[in-house]
Amino acid sequence: MRPISEIKKLLDELSHRPARDLEDQDLDFKEWNERSMADAVALVVEMAVCMANGGGGTVVFGINDKAVGREGAILGVSTDVDVNRLKKAVYDSTDPKLTPVFEELKVSEGTGRLLVMQVFPGLPPYTDTSGKGKIRVGKDCQPLTGTLRRRIMVETGETDYTAQEVAESPQKHISATAMEQLRRIARQEHAPEELLRKSDLDLLGILGVIRNGRLNRAGIFLAGKESSISQYFPGYVWTHLRMKSDTRYSDRADGKDALPVALIRTTERIMADNPIATLEQGLFHFEYRTYPEIALREALLNAFCHADFRLPGPVLIKQFSTKLEISNPGGFIGGISPENILHHVPVPRNPSLVDALTRLRLVNRSNLGIGRMFEAMLIEGKEPPMVQEEGDAVKVTFFRRELSASFRIFVAEESRQSRMLTVDNLLILHYLLHHPELDSTNAARLCQRQEDEAREILTEMEQGFGYLERGGAGRGTYWVIRPDLHRLLAGPGHPERDRRIDREAAKTRILSVLRQRSERSEQGLSNAEIRQLTHYDRAQVKSLMNELRLEGVTVLEGKGRGARWVYSAQ
Repeated sequence: MRPISEIKKLLDELSHRPARDLEDQDLDFKEWNERSMADAVALVVEMAVCMANGGGGTVVFGINDKAVGREGAILGVSTDVDVNRLKKAVYDSTDPKLTPVFEELKVSEGTGRLLVMQVFPGLPPYTDTSGKGKIRVGKDCQPLTGTLRRRIMVETGETDYTAQEVAESPQKHISATAMEQLRRIARQEHAPEELLRKSDLDLLGILGVIRNGRLNRAGIFLAGKESSISQYFPGYVWTHLRMKSDTRYSDRADGKDALPVALIRTTERIMADNPIATLEQGLFHFEYRTYPEIALREALLNAFCHADFRLPGPVLIKQFSTKLEISNPGGFIGGISPENILHHVPVPRNPSLVDALTRLRLVNRSNLGIGRMFEAMLIEGKEPPMVQEEGDAVKVTFFRRELSASFRIFVAEESRQSRMLTVDNLLILHYLLHHPELDSTNAARLCQRQEDEAREILTEMEQGFGYLERGGAGRGTYWVIRPDLHRLLAGPGHPERDRRIDREAAKTRILSVLRQRSERSEQGLSNAEIRQLTHYDRAQVKSLMNELRLEGVTVLEGKGRGARWVYSAQ
């Protein structure tokens, strides 16, 4: 990719030569279509796909690439064109998603503004959402044919970057320190002792990273010397920053260590600022870290194992006073997204590496790592981690929160009674401690389940466990935490939440249900049903419904137990 400073120098060349003469594999100039915004955006998407498939590059919009002379060549891009919308359009219109960087370049000619699109190399092939794509070959964007797609697969090693064999004997690359740390971590995870007692070469052979006497890249990353890692993983580095603000840090450490060494070093740095809370239960005192160690380990292992080692960029750990961020280069693959990651079938980016770690019991093939991260935070009454995809990177954020002693004791006691709370149960309880109610639609989104699955979970928590109460009816059904359980989980010093929905929200809910029943020619609502719907007492319901009657939107029909409030369309 070309920096802005270089683009400025190239623009001076336009005085005596056309822009097309300056184009190269990683550089193109395009005229902006002022007649049709849709066509202009389509060209931006096409060029982003083309450059990404060709290894990345720079596209300068606002240039007539045939004209000679700055006045005729530099036409510019209208100031009405929103850079953020362009970025969103590219993201929404590409598969896998691309997030190029747009920069404005001020000029004296034309509209006075050029747009420079920087496209990073990624994991091709890329297409638009209709499946069409091009690839940069020299100065041209050529159709991404089957032959070119196969060539991309071969050239990028997409089948498995970590499976590629390396030159020279394994002994030249293996680090004794890395092997010792690898055994130490595996022993902590109860890997078979007979496996760990094997010689270095035999152990690596059983792990599948030495075949026919040749070490592969996965073996280098697991047990290699720093010099070997630098040679075969040139873009890899881990960085830990203690952040003073969003843009400033007070302390920094970097490393190109083998995975077990990197895991230990990064964990130790995080733990240096990971306070302990003590919880007394009878004669026992239990200690809990602000960030649970199991959650940290799973997040770090995910970051190292699923990093795209073809992309330059660190496994980055940013430790703020209020949160901890762990990110790795390489976006989601195989259809995984933040919205389905809890239950999606695992898709390893580096199968050879993951296979070796699985045999050591450091990772598993059942996608349990993400669930463990969520569970470790939730059982202590803390917020679950936030998982995001930011361009060609995945970021996991842990928020620094105090231990909820009452919630942790509750989970422990339920466990002793053989009620093992799932991540779904914990997510729902955590949500309802901070919100007045939850319906099946929002529960499905929260738990990343189908709505019928979410409804079954809510019903079990209501009827089986007795944690919840049901309100409303039909499409208006919702659940709340049982009052006594809310008081228990809220803990001392925590003001009890008013579970009754406020007056305006109550009116809205009642009118919504009445309108639905009216459309289906069903009976209206009785006072008892309204009390269940709102959690109001008799006097409050009477006052509320009189207000709605005076507003002319409801009418009371019938008398006594047969009285029903109905919707009055006006």
